Amino acid sequence: MKKSSASLLKIGVDLGGTNVRAGLVNSERILNLKLKAVRSRGTKEEILADLCEVIDAVMTTKVKGIGLGVPSLLDPKTGVLYHVTNLPALQNVPLKKYLEIKYKVEVAIDNDANCFAMGELRFGKSAKSKNFVGLILGTGLGAGIISNGKLLSGQSCGAGEFGMFPYLDSTLEAYASGQFFRRYNLSGQELSDLAQKGDSKALGIFDEYGRHLGEGIKLILYSLAPEEIILGGSVSRAFPYFKKSMLENLDSFSIPEVGKKLKVKVSKTKEIAILGAAGLIDNLR
Repeated sequence: MKKSSASLLKIGVDLGGTNVRAGLVNSERILNLKLKAVRSRGTKEEILADLCEVIDAVMTTKVKGIGLGVPSLLDPKTGVLYHVTNLPALQNVPLKKYLEIKYKVEVAIDNDANCFAMGELRFGKSAKSKNFVGLILGTGLGAGIISNGKLLSGQSCGAGEFGMFPYLDSTLEAYASGQFFRRYNLSGQELSDLAQKGDSKALGIFDEYGRHLGEGIKLILYSLAPEEIILGGSVSRAFPYFKKSMLENLDSFSIPEVGKKLKVKVSKTKEIAILGAAGLIDNLR
């Protein structure tokens, strides 16, 4: 009997602006997981070496394909990356072809936020509707849009780039992602550690962050009116510290019939972006 694509071993990769994770996936489980820091401002060769190091660490002869989520616009057919804000050396790199030649398996690539949203739709424990936005709060700000149970991808996988919207003196991404904390010369993890100890300055910074994120969510509400927003990415782990100010900001949303029904949650499934990326291989079959 021919095995279904879901039973095959696949590798899912989540390539971010700070680190890269790769998981060996069988059906809905991650059997082996590796991660490392990525040299985001390094050369193309250095970033590819970081990427391949984690893939090599989970690769077996039984792997039938590699699914990859990248923080970039891209051509999903050719796998050429465009507008790679946080990994500039990968601009115009034909990543799909490179990996297929190196590993001699099928490779599928999509925007990392799309992989996160698809992971929540297929494998997640958080989304309770078919109309939601998966919002990644990490090195950047990315959104994957699920509308009526289907991914709304747009041209070059570019739907949901709310982070590029002009905001204050920069863009929304500069205020509603981990980039915001650089203004205080602290990382999100350092601030979380301080907030956990009750540090008033750290708690105040998170309050300010929550208000900025609330403005971003208002933009999403005006554009898409989703039933739910599922938060992922490293900054989402600090949700308890910015939840209150975010919700207070949302109270002023001018369409109460939409705003009052919105549910904002943090993803409950570990490494959901890796599962979503691995699922890209199923779509090839």
